Amino acid sequence: MATAPLNDKCPLAPPLSAERPVQWPRRTYSRLSNGMEIVLAESRAVPKFTGQLFFRAGNAALSVRATGLAEMTAAVVRTGTAKRTSRQIEEDLRRIGADLSSGAGMDTTALSFDGLAEFSEPLLAMVSELAREASFPEGEFERERRHTLESVRIERTTPSFLAGERLRKTLFGSHPYALVSPSEAQVQAYRLEDLSAAYQEIYSPAHALLVMVGDFQAETMLRQIEKIFGGWTGRKPAAKTFPAPPKLRGRGVSLVHVPGSVQTQILCGCPSITRKHPDWLRLALTNSIYGGAFNSRLVMNIREDKGYTYSPRSGVNPLREHGYFSISAAVRNEVVAASLAEIFYEMERMRALPVPEAELADAISYVSGVFSLGLGTQSGLLSQLGTVALNELPEDYLETYRDRVRALSASDVLYAARGYFDSANMQITIVGDRAQIESQAALYGEVAVYDAQGNVIQ
Repeated sequence: MATAPLNDKCPLAPPLSAERPVQWPRRTYSRLSNGMEIVLAESRAVPKFTGQLFFRAGNAALSVRATGLAEMTAAVVRTGTAKRTSRQIEEDLRRIGADLSSGAGMDTTALSFDGLAEFSEPLLAMVSELAREASFPEGEFERERRHTLESVRIERTTPSFLAGERLRKTLFGSHPYALVSPSEAQVQAYRLEDLSAAYQEIYSPAHALLVMVGDFQAETMLRQIEKIFGGWTGRKPAAKTFPAPPKLRGRGVSLVHVPGSVQTQILCGCPSITRKHPDWLRLALTNSIYGGAFNSRLVMNIREDKGYTYSPRSGVNPLREHGYFSISAAVRNEVVAASLAEIFYEMERMRALPVPEAELADAISYVSGVFSLGLGTQSGLLSQLGTVALNELPEDYLETYRDRVRALSASDVLYAARGYFDSANMQITIVGDRAQIESQAALYGEVAVYDAQGNVIQ
């Protein structure tokens, strides 16, 4: 059956309803005598709970020992304790219907877990074992090493990884934030004693943070946590000082040569701010308008209008000590220069003219709405609470977030664009076939060429 054509008599979509208030769960803050901080949020919608035991140290803190060592250590921590083998851990998790994982990033390490509320005590006991009594089985270590080696080899064939690694090296120089991933040789050089030393340094209650959200009564859970973690001891690692990132002046272009590539990965970036900076919300909103949302200017320009790429994107990337702003797009080889022209055009437009009120209102609704959606699950709320605690943000940061976003104006956006979209000193990384793209890249600055292993090519 044929459908009626759309016309001006078709009913309009109903208007959006008013933004609903967030029902904030009860939160409890505490600290054990050993230094471990605790944040509990009661969420009774489902009979489950989720949590993360964070440590305020990661790959950057261990960079003097080896690149990526905290990540490797976290992988092996999960594979055995003084009381349980890897197989026993898996069987015990299945028996209580729980999940448990471990991982590390640049600034933090974490044990993440979730399960049924009625089995919180045995699950927390397992988390405590991993944090205090990891056994580092040699067989599991070798298995993780093989897995990491394969991952490193795959990274070297992935344009987005190669672009990110090269940009971080450019922006951060001698700072550990430049060390995105180990080489194969560095992974081969890992030793069990390196992991054990890293474990002793990082996994300490003195800089630990336990965040839990779920179906529990806070006072009862605190007693359970005290019983399980109260006897844990350890010293806080000494504070470390890292070299400052370089002061970059003028645009620079790095080309990572991938022979035969029919597509080019573009990644531009400049230094930026951390979440603790007072301009963070201004910049987050400004980024949303420029390239951080699906209806952003960058997307409308080089995806919808020009058809250069499927998924252009910009983002503000906050690390603990420093941050950086980035713009990415994967484009056809023949439109590299044209894509860069539009990237910089939209950047300069943001810096030159106030954003129209209708566009500003849409962006505010988007940023506020995404925030609200992120609070709809236990894991989403946990993520927000962890961000607040790890970055030492005010306790009312989440409650006041939407009001502070709605209070931003076009002048705030213009201020952030002029202050943090550093067009004149933007660093450009492109990954692709040198013969196809080098002359286009040279239009934007002096080109330095590298291979996929990071070696300079003449």
